[in-house]
Amino acid sequence: MTTLESPSRQGEREPAARCPRSGAERSASPLLGVDDTPAFRLNPYTFISERARELGTDVFDTRLLLRATTCMTGPEAARVFYGERRLVRHGAAPRRLLLTLFGRGGVQSLDGEAHAVRKAMFMSLMTPQERERMRELAGEAWRERIGRWSRMPRVNLFEEVSELLCEVACAWTGVRLDRRSIPHATARLRAMIEAPAAVGPRYLRGRTARVQAEKGIAELVRRVRERPERFAGTPLQAVALHRDADGAPLDPRVAAVEVLNLLRPIVAVGRFVTFAALALHANPHCHERIAAGDDAYLEHFVQEVRRFYPFFPMVAAKVAEPFEWNGHRFPKGRRVLLDLHGIDHDSRVWEEPEEFRPERFGTRDGGAFDLVPQGGGDHHRGHRCPGEWLTVDLMKVAVTALTRWMSYGVLPEQDLSIPRWRAPALPTSGFVIDRVIPA
Repeated sequence: MTTLESPSRQGEREPAARCPRSGAERSASPLLGVDDTPAFRLNPYTFISERARELGTDVFDTRLLLRATTCMTGPEAARVFYGERRLVRHGAAPRRLLLTLFGRGGVQSLDGEAHAVRKAMFMSLMTPQERERMRELAGEAWRERIGRWSRMPRVNLFEEVSELLCEVACAWTGVRLDRRSIPHATARLRAMIEAPAAVGPRYLRGRTARVQAEKGIAELVRRVRERPERFAGTPLQAVALHRDADGAPLDPRVAAVEVLNLLRPIVAVGRFVTFAALALHANPHCHERIAAGDDAYLEHFVQEVRRFYPFFPMVAAKVAEPFEWNGHRFPKGRRVLLDLHGIDHDSRVWEEPEEFRPERFGTRDGGAFDLVPQGGGDHHRGHRCPGEWLTVDLMKVAVTALTRWMSYGVLPEQDLSIPRWRAPALPTSGFVIDRVIPA
């Protein structure tokens, strides 16, 4: 099995360590005058790791989107990237990312005290009680959907699960939508997720979706502030009433950005669920063990799906003060990209990384700097995704539903390849099933 539509590298082993080249060698290959944007667009998930292997180093300079950029890979690079003070997030993300995926003024672009206070608000929503409420909402939604799917001749799992998760996200946050509005809300959130690396209509749909969504949720935030008791105890209320490090409430538009930072990532989990279905199809023994009630193996399977399949390829930061690492100079203001997908497939960390092997998590946990599909470091102090635990919870409910609450016939003919150029990635067909039978 391969993760991307490309020749298999199964069994290929990297050297135990990369020996950094001299500064002269590194500056000459590649030249900063050569823009690598076309190569990056063709292969966003493995661009950094493949170039790093060619150069024999975990860090190199290039030019992307006409801007000098330093690329890093490996767990030690992740430690530097998520360390304190050296790298900041403000001004690092490309403008198209802010205009579509993240929004302007959100927690992803903050640093220092401003980030700590805003992040604490998000982390306050990740309590055991809130996670249990999310699992209950997801379980109810899956059982209802399975009943509905049993009356449909064919189901596109990715599309259906995206709507299911949008419904769950809205119910959990307190954004009250009737069922007829869920498909439209899902389409907007998906447009934001798919736009950053897109060009043409797909990018424009993402920009338009963000403007419309922020406008609507900003108005909802104003209503919450007028009648907060009507939204008591909801994440929506927590965001609407939050006060930043300066003691002031969030601007309604910024509050809308943060509400979307709750809704959008939950819908994005639909990609992981689709990859989980693909892994169950490709590895029948995994399906059998989970269906038989092996909950420990369920946890290992979910973590291996997160490690193995492509989610978001990298994250960006900016050098706050000049420093050197691994013999490489990082000038102030330089954009830095950390290779998430490459770290999750680094053979110095993961034995046979191109093999899907949930059993590997039976003897190890994913460390803060070597299992990084949603970022690395500390959840509370750093920029690691605060919703990572919710992602795992939602995936476990989904895999349980796919293996224990329903069955389906032989997959119809379809294209399950994962185009290497598309980010965020997805099987071409979205994983189509038919003859759904509730258990």
